[in-house]
Amino acid sequence: MTTQNLLTLDEIKPLSEGIRNLLAELDKMFLGRSELHRMVVIGILSRGHILLEGVPGVGKTALIKGLGNLFGLQFDRVQFTPDLMPGDISGTNILQENDNGKREMIFQPGPVFTNILLADEINRASPKTQSALLEAMQEGSVTLLGETRKLPQPFFVLASQNPIELEGTYPLPEAQLDRFMFKLFVGMPSSEVLQDIIASRRHGTPPEPTTVFDKNSLQALFNAQERIFLPTAVAAYIARLVAATHPANEESPQIVRDYVTFGASPRAAIAIAEAARSAALISGRPSVGFDDVRFVTAAVFNHRLLTGYKARMDKIDVQKIIKGILDTIKEVGLDLPKDIKIG
Repeated sequence: MTTQNLLTLDEIKPLSEGIRNLLAELDKMFLGRSELHRMVVIGILSRGHILLEGVPGVGKTALIKGLGNLFGLQFDRVQFTPDLMPGDISGTNILQENDNGKREMIFQPGPVFTNILLADEINRASPKTQSALLEAMQEGSVTLLGETRKLPQPFFVLASQNPIELEGTYPLPEAQLDRFMFKLFVGMPSSEVLQDIIASRRHGTPPEPTTVFDKNSLQALFNAQERIFLPTAVAAYIARLVAATHPANEESPQIVRDYVTFGASPRAAIAIAEAARSAALISGRPSVGFDDVRFVTAAVFNHRLLTGYKARMDKIDVQKIIKGILDTIKEVGLDLPKDIKIG
């Protein structure tokens, strides 16, 4: 990127203010979830797919529907079940009679032909049906009987899954997990937040948004995100973080060598870079800092680090491993005085 293409502070200020207004709307609609909302918006601005994991009733589906309303995008929902077929998602050819009385195959688009697809309880569908989303998520298209059809743009898959109920579920294959930019955990709200929900949300229904982004506004944000500068030092830090997830790497902390079987893919490095650009845009800065990288790294690594049997025995979860990586890998590869802050 040349310096002529960089965003100026005058350009970035109204954009970041618009994003903060959007986040304020989300915070008003869904109480006590500010950090989750920020991460979801970062994922959207980075044009990534997002997997939300949490027990039933914590608001995963409502949040995704609320996002569709706020962005003014076409929204569709698929409730994944064991008997769901690939054609129920991507669409199928149907034999119909045309105006001339002849029968011909007509393509009937599936719910994937939308802007935001809510894949509710995605781990309840069979692997064959789950794989129907692979091409859509990666290529933005659907191929049926040799014919490829482009999906509407922008296109996002926001999926939810229940981590505690395993009966009748099929864990997502690693190839599909890797196509999600983020995996975010949706926990239980605090007692104070629950009290506010009970007092202000009859039947749990969130208020309607008062501000809605249109496609042109969203495209302007996409264009601005493309112009956020990624310094060489920050790119090197991202590369070293991803490399440190692999046990064979010389910089890997001991916790990785002890408990990680397979680390993150190059797609993870790309995801961190794009998400860090979006985080900088929200903060109103034209270039990425080290703090932006640290903020988004856990969401990118959550589903990409494979742990072995020893981790389960020692009760070491992925979050502890990610913290060990972030604590160990220095931003510029040097031990600097503690009173110097970078990023």
